[in-house]
Amino acid sequence: MMQNSHVLLMPAAVITADSVAIKAAQHVAAQAKEGAVERDRQRIYPLALLEQFTRLGLGSISVPRRFGGGGLSFQTVAEVFRLIAASDPSLAQIPQNHFGLIQFILGEGAPGQQQRLLQAVVSGKRLGNGGPEKNSKHTRDVQAQLVTTADGLQLSGEKFYSTGALFADILVTTAQHNGQPVMAFIPLPAPGVTIVDDWSGIGQRTTASGTVRLHQVPVDAALTIPLPSGEKPTLRGAVSQLIQAAIDAGIAQGALDDALEFVRGSSRPWVDAAVSRNADDPYIVADVGRLATELSAANALLARAARLLDALDQSALTAEAGARASIAVAEAKVLTTGVALRASEKLLEWGGSRATLLKHGLDRHWRNARTHTLHDPVRWKTHAIGNYYLNGVLPARHAWI
Repeated sequence: MMQNSHVLLMPAAVITADSVAIKAAQHVAAQAKEGAVERDRQRIYPLALLEQFTRLGLGSISVPRRFGGGGLSFQTVAEVFRLIAASDPSLAQIPQNHFGLIQFILGEGAPGQQQRLLQAVVSGKRLGNGGPEKNSKHTRDVQAQLVTTADGLQLSGEKFYSTGALFADILVTTAQHNGQPVMAFIPLPAPGVTIVDDWSGIGQRTTASGTVRLHQVPVDAALTIPLPSGEKPTLRGAVSQLIQAAIDAGIAQGALDDALEFVRGSSRPWVDAAVSRNADDPYIVADVGRLATELSAANALLARAARLLDALDQSALTAEAGARASIAVAEAKVLTTGVALRASEKLLEWGGSRATLLKHGLDRHWRNARTHTLHDPVRWKTHAIGNYYLNGVLPARHAWI
């Protein structure tokens, strides 16, 4: 068990140029690559790297400039996550919900709430997710309760899949309040909040995506935002899924990079290949060509989806425009899911038995890909895409499509 003690030694920077954000992400990614195997093996949190991410100003690049943020494009946001995930997808996943919550605040918060919360983000505060509930009927079934007492609002419940909560300055979670689901923003530390890293997944091991327990936690009424009805167009799901897809694309890139290095320098050819280097095995050469093409296609759809989001007028979002965004992102997510799984599996196939030795840590790519791509089932994305094109049915409106 650990409570967050995040204190920036200096104010976070504000990045207002896409090129600067990319350079900052490349810097963090380069630092993250070293030690990634050991962090995964020992479940060591990437705390110093996360502080770099925040201090360099990457946490506020999607905050509009009217609130003091970078106001950068979704294309840049996706590329930042892709670059970092290629080195350490656990590090990339920790701020994933932070960006989804920024979009939620922009779409649903009152002007005063937007000002207060987004300026906190710009100053270097991190938003963490008090996730879905483990024993509920489904991921949108909320049992936690926000009740009015003589001392004000109090929240009680238990959450899981709480990625980012352990490293956050503001915990954000859902609860029922007078029959209406709301999002509550709780500055940390707070009485009644216990954050436990009991995440035991085979992959994404250092995300601390475990339990948050809430017992009569005081909540400021000014920091509660009702969840939108299913009738209101929103980009929350599209933005959240764009980042998910970018992380999967990064996992694929990291696996392919390590595969090429291992095949060239650490593996030996199959006896029937009649070549002196494994890198000259014609079947492996063809496999690499196919996989590289798949990854290029996935990255192209990711960039296309981000451009579509950038082109939308969020102040006048229509149901059709929101649906187009979700479908474009879903198409990218289908390809990034597939290529992340194939790249991480082909890495082991091409490298042979020695690629499975623990000292290399190459199995982490498949474990991370398999774990992260389970966040939202891709079969429902292909269904949504087909139903949209064939029957004109708009996709569901929630954070998982």
